[in-house]
Amino acid sequence: MTAGSVLDVVRHTTFQLVADPTVEQARVLARHEGAARFAFNQGLRLHLDARHASKSTGPDDVAATVKVPWTGFDLINAFNAWKRSEDAGRRFVVDGSRAAEVEVTGLAWRTEVSAQVFEEAVVDLGKALKAWTDSRRGKRAGRTAGHPRFKKKNPERGSFRMRNKVSRTKVGDRSTIRVGENGPRSVTLPGIGAIKVHDDTRRLRRMLATGRARILFATVSRRGGRWRISLNVEATDLHPAARHQVRDVTDHSGWAGVDRGLHAPVVAALADGTATLRIAEAPKALRAAQPVTRRLSKSVSRKAKGSVNRRAAVRRLARHHERVRARRHHFLHQVSNLLVQTHDRLVIEDLNITGMLANHRLAAAISDAAWGELARQITYKMAWRGGQVLTADRWFASSKTCSTCGDVTTTLTLADRVFVCDTCGLTIDRDLNAAVNLATWGEQHHHSQVLDPEARGQVTNAHRPDGAGRRSRDDETSRDDVGTRTVTAA
Repeated sequence: MTAGSVLDVVRHTTFQLVADPTVEQARVLARHEGAARFAFNQGLRLHLDARHASKSTGPDDVAATVKVPWTGFDLINAFNAWKRSEDAGRRFVVDGSRAAEVEVTGLAWRTEVSAQVFEEAVVDLGKALKAWTDSRRGKRAGRTAGHPRFKKKNPERGSFRMRNKVSRTKVGDRSTIRVGENGPRSVTLPGIGAIKVHDDTRRLRRMLATGRARILFATVSRRGGRWRISLNVEATDLHPAARHQVRDVTDHSGWAGVDRGLHAPVVAALADGTATLRIAEAPKALRAAQPVTRRLSKSVSRKAKGSVNRRAAVRRLARHHERVRARRHHFLHQVSNLLVQTHDRLVIEDLNITGMLANHRLAAAISDAAWGELARQITYKMAWRGGQVLTADRWFASSKTCSTCGDVTTTLTLADRVFVCDTCGLTIDRDLNAAVNLATWGEQHHHSQVLDPEARGQVTNAHRPDGAGRRSRDDETSRDDVGTRTVTAA
């Protein structure tokens, strides 16, 4: 593929680089970050004012009908009209005859930052408003989305986004976001210039030079006392050698179940009982860093509010939390890479992690395990390699079901690390038994899961089990109604 060619099959990935800006560049980045926060708040204020004005006008007052900006496009137009208006800025000009006139200046400092920062901020507001309305109408999966709120100024956290635009020149196409222009470890942003980064950009530069990738936008964020530049890239598919071979449509084997737990972070096994992967120990980043976290937290609480020493202590604590997060994510990437490289068909559980966090004895350990993040990484990495990932029914009792006879042991507790079947006498490791059951579930239900266009994911059929209480409505289904019964005849 030559440079400038069109990408046939694309995948989206992100290159996150730690920036090393100069003092002046740090001020410019902070100015853009504040501009993004200001645009979001002002866009929300214009939206709320328009909603209030539309409610105050009567239905017969057609001339006074106010258009409420809801979408990102309407919010961009509303903000651009406001930033040039008298409400955004004005000044009094006095001539030689001492006659004062009002001169409309608009937002006086709008030329000091890139206009894309304003636009992307109000686009985010439009997405937040859409999530709120869809959640109220029941069109959005997941937790209920609240109404957007005004952003507070936080000297330790913030972000802004800039789009990449390509212009044609005599020597070729030139992007506004460039990598390696001022040295191999540099990123050039529009209106800001070349910023040095700590990470090596060789891989990204090669992909851009050969036309195998193109930058869509850059997100600059400040977290833990450091600036980070995240480049969202649209790239071609992986090399055929790195992708899994396409299986025949009649081949229903090869499914591996992945059991996520606290005692053993990850256990993978096939339906025949063969254990393919077992991660016996996790770094437990949060628990290992607890002594340092406690010491730094006490240091913050001992400082006077608003003092320079307190701000410095807060920065130290934030950097410490970032290191904890980095250790956790590094381990998760290692595990997810190992899984998708050695398996082409995986089955994971639809865990109710939010409900599990209600157990205060295990909440910290469950949060530190980051099961949801691991599932997210497995899903998109497997899609890159052309494999398949299925999500088992939430009510499927993988740990309590015997992988040999299918009998369910209801007396199994969290302390029992060995599964013993009272019917057939099977004695097997608890986590391995759950992984085998998941693999078997994948072979039996690989044809029943289809992509949900609204949720943009798989339909998980999370139905309540029989005996779990009264149904909330007459048409509510149970596990038996959808063919996910876990109890089989002995």
